[in-house]
Amino acid sequence: MSIALEEPPVEAPAPNAVRADTLAASVLILLVMTVAQRLIGFGRGILFCRWLDPEQLGQWDVAFGFLNLAAPLAVLGLPGSFGRYVEYFRARGQFHTFLKRTVAVSFVMGLIAAGTIVVERAWFSRLIFGSDQYTGMVAWLAVCLAVVIAHNFLTALFISVRMYRFVTVLQFVQSLGFAVLSIGLLVVWPLGATSAVMAYAAATVLSAVGSVHWLRQLSAGETSKGEPVAQRAFWAKLLPFAGWMWVTNLLANLFEVIDRYMIIHHSGMETHEALHQVGLYHSSRIVPLLFVGVAAMLGSLITPHLSYDWERGHREAVVRRLNFMLKTLLFALFAGSVAVLFLAPVLFRVAFANKFEGGLVVLPWTLAYCAWFGTTSVAQNYLWCAERARLSSLAFFLGLLLNIACNLVLLPRFGLEGAVWATSLANLTALSLIYIFSRWHGMHVDSGTWIVTLAPVSLGLGPWAALCVLIVLTILIATSHWVFIQQEKEQLTATLGNGLRKLTAGRRGHLARVAESASQ
Repeated sequence: MSIALEEPPVEAPAPNAVRADTLAASVLILLVMTVAQRLIGFGRGILFCRWLDPEQLGQWDVAFGFLNLAAPLAVLGLPGSFGRYVEYFRARGQFHTFLKRTVAVSFVMGLIAAGTIVVERAWFSRLIFGSDQYTGMVAWLAVCLAVVIAHNFLTALFISVRMYRFVTVLQFVQSLGFAVLSIGLLVVWPLGATSAVMAYAAATVLSAVGSVHWLRQLSAGETSKGEPVAQRAFWAKLLPFAGWMWVTNLLANLFEVIDRYMIIHHSGMETHEALHQVGLYHSSRIVPLLFVGVAAMLGSLITPHLSYDWERGHREAVVRRLNFMLKTLLFALFAGSVAVLFLAPVLFRVAFANKFEGGLVVLPWTLAYCAWFGTTSVAQNYLWCAERARLSSLAFFLGLLLNIACNLVLLPRFGLEGAVWATSLANLTALSLIYIFSRWHGMHVDSGTWIVTLAPVSLGLGPWAALCVLIVLTILIATSHWVFIQQEKEQLTATLGNGLRKLTAGRRGHLARVAESASQ
């Protein structure tokens, strides 16, 4: 007999369940593995800039943007809801039911999406690239989309059960595989952006297949003693949140790619020139997207922890954690952006072979808006916990409308710079709206969070102005409580100290094992 989901007995996970990582350990794992992964991606990005001309780089940029847009769209946003509801079903012994049903739906929807793209590849070619001459690449995009959907599903599942060590390995394998395979294809079979798409699909398959063992281990460790749940009750619990997550992902991904598609379709340029400008734009985003990736991973990994506190009624703990995360993240992104501004001329002249001067021009504002965009991944967690995901969607929707409106005015007059200015204003607006909507539902966004949020504006004034703002902000942090209160300073010091001790202990343990092996 099936029962409703509202009042089942809550069960603990099985004794042999896979151990979840703590938040502190998760952040440490994230930082260590993400640095390695992003360095690989950065090296690959440099080689892409050296080996591809701006037009080919523009083709890869919009192709990759399409994959990020279409993957969550095709599966109705289901993986985006895992961080909020997997713990709910696990605690009731219904994890296997949850897994079987979501896998089945995601598989069917992924096949439908890939098949539609293959059948209508001429239409998708015009949509993505502004011309119907790229149908061959679109066919490869359909294959790539199917495997990306599977990979995203597994990643979201492992994050939701706080198996971050597995997630980082998955992401690392994908990043390393993509770098090796794409470089190999560009050397052996140089098809430009098509080679990159093929390599990305192959690397994603490699990563997903490698996770099957961990998925079996996770499934075997979960209890099967939960009461059966009717299909209607199951989806009634999951779909409202997943639906808003679907809308939020759609708006967020449109928000992230709309400026490049505006360049292709509404700049008044010929297709080849528009893709050339997108390629220049891509060069300015290589370093800032490293920051966005770290912020997005951080936003994903704290969702289950904040949800855990929220479900147990610890709302003030959620507010404190989130404010602390936002301020720490924004300060780190701003400091990193200032450093990038000073190093950028050497990067563009030497590493990028002096081919992307237009990208260097727009870099300051690209850094600024990427800092804000990355931070939204963390900031919207409060609205998700409060089950007000629709307000997060509204923030992105209003920012998207502002982005389109500003692009229509600025893009024809100022070209690429106009597109980046429009995107910067839209990102700051969307982040501010998320703060405001969260405040309406009980979150106090303190003054320190607002101060650090506005700091990246100085990046647009040049490196020296931004450095002055960074110095003033650092002095405020060290000598006052305007940004971090005393408790947050102590927490930051303790976290850094524990991280260093763990790294040191791990290094000593490794050296001891090496010495023991040598003696044997």
